Order: sequence, then C-alpha cells, then structure tokens
Amino acid sequence: MKQKQWLSSLIALALFVTGVAFTSTRVSAIKSTGNNNSATPAQTLAADIAGEYTVTGTNENGSLYKGTLSVIRHGDVYQFRWSAGPQYDGIGIPNGGVIAVAFTQGANGKGCGVVSYQILADGTLDGAWGYWGVNERGTERAERTSGADVAGDYNITGKNPNGSSYHGTLAVAPKAGGYSFIWSNTASGFGIKQGNTLSVGIGGPRCAFVAYEVKSDGTLDGVWGGYGSSKTGTEKATKK
Repeated sequence: MKQKQWLSSLIALALFVTGVAFTSTRVSAIKSTGNNNSATPAQTLAADIAGEYTVTGTNENGSLYKGTLSVIRHGDVYQFRWSAGPQYDGIGIPNGGVIAVAFTQGANGKGCGVVSYQILADGTLDGAWGYWGVNERGTERAERTSGADVAGDYNITGKNPNGSSYHGTLAVAPKAGGYSFIWSNTASGFGIKQGNTLSVGIGGPRCAFVAYEVKSDGTLDGVWGGYGSSKTGTEKATKK
C-alpha cells in the first residue's frame, strides 16, 4: 500500500475534479430530525488495537512492500499512520471484528472519511462513520427500498457525532471491483464487500481505503484499494 503508483496520479486528478467539501457532519443537505431511534449504534471492537506494528503487503500490481504502522486512539476512532517510504495518514472506524480505514498520502488526511457497514440478514446496512481529524464517530442505518444483494436504493437514518439526527437516501451500484455509494447530500464513496461487511472510503479520488479483520492474536489482516479500483492489495500488520 505504501508504494502505489496510482495515488500520486489520483491526487493530481482530484485537483481537476469538482467535488463536495466533505465535513465531519453528514447532516449537511440532509433533513435533520429531532429524534430518531432507528439508527442503532454500530459495534465497537472488544480489544483496543492502539500500538506499533510491522507491516507486510502486496500492491495492486502484485509487488511487495513492508514498513511500520502506528495506530493511535482518539476517542471513538483511531488514527493510522504508515511509514514505508512515503507517509500515509488515515482514520479508522471499528465495527464488530472489522476496522475500516480511509487514508491518503502525507500527514494530513483532512477531507477523507470512512464508513463501515454490517450487512444484516434482511439486507439493512448498519454502520459507523467518521472523518479524519474528528475524534468522534457517527452512526448510520440504511434500509433497502429496491435492488438486490448490496446494489440498490436505501432510506438512511443516522446520528452525527454531536448527537443530532439526520435522514436521507443512498444509492449503491456495482463499480469496478466494488461498489459506488452516493448519498442524497451529494457525498460519494467507493467500497468493497468482505463477507457481511462493507468498507467504504469517502472523499473522492485522493482517499483510498483499507478493510482490516482483527484476528484473535491482535494481527490486522487487510485488503485495500483506491477509489474505483478494479484491483486490490493486501496488508498484514503485526503488533510489535
């Protein structure tokens, strides 16, 4: 993940793309409501994953890399900081046994966000989300109104980190090796499905994502990719 050639070109591309100014509050342009109890809190990890790690992985083209990773807890979220040549920085959101991370190159990941959904038996997406630099997370529940499998249209309800509620709509469609996500506040993202988990990076082409499974021994076993990527890389982070 730390030697990916696509990231520099995607960052350059992002300078030409007209996009949304993402903030830590998803309520923007989505109708706010006084109280909403239908958005249930997403699960947190049983163990604290903060610490120092050694990482080994494969890039999207199959080449190998290795380096180090610092995972720093900030309230309800985690900061991820890689060093393996270039520096990358991101935000991680735990949900059950998976932690989803959005990241970008450099020490400032402002504008990058992440959502981690658990896919329930009835197709409902139950998730948690956060943005880089904000030490709290929000929750979101998406109930499908049309479509099949993951793809389709959803009604969403959620809570911002400040406790205010919101609702709106979400459209999910297959794209490259994953799915595109477009919310009714014009926010957009790209993510992948692993079992019953969806990990979605928000923030446009400059923001990539990682989906880690937290193993019983504390190892983080992940899959990562760029916005709209048809290929993914892998990464294993072992605690020092």
